[in-house]
Amino acid sequence: IDSKERAEKMQKDSELLRAKMELEALREEHWKLCKKVQKYFIFKKYPEDVVNISQFEDVPEVTSWYKLLVRTHKHLLQSQQGHKELTEQEKVLLEQYRAEKEAEMLQYKSELGQLKLHFDQAQSDILLWETPWADRWNRTSKKTRKLWTIKLAIHNVF
Repeated sequence: IDSKERAEKMQKDSELLRAKMELEALREEHWKLCKKVQKYFIFKKYPEDVVNISQFEDVPEVTSWYKLLVRTHKHLLQSQQGHKELTEQEKVLLEQYRAEKEAEMLQYKSELGQLKLHFDQAQSDILLWETPWADRWNRTSKKTRKLWTIKLAIHNVF
């Protein structure tokens, strides 16, 4: 009986020791949680202070307003991202358009250069063709003057 009681007493002592250790662990956890509560107490007090100094009547109204602002902010960010993507696409299209127009301008410049060469060739050809025509014109005008002189002389004689 004595050994049985001793075994029961040892078992109860070990249970008591385990319970004390568990109690100490729970007290430690409670102490840590109390410190956290004190640390984060300001966050409970902050919405109440906001309600006191603002147009809001209660804390849920403030939180619903905050949620609305968060949704609006998210929507604006998405919209901004969409506009940014559109801007990038427009930049790419603008660069393509510029490249096309630059190529077109180069083509027109080369055509202009060819036309200038043809114009210069035509100018030089004009000089080549005008010289014989000018000589013929001079000869014709000299002959015409001689004929008029002869005609006037004949008229004067008669």
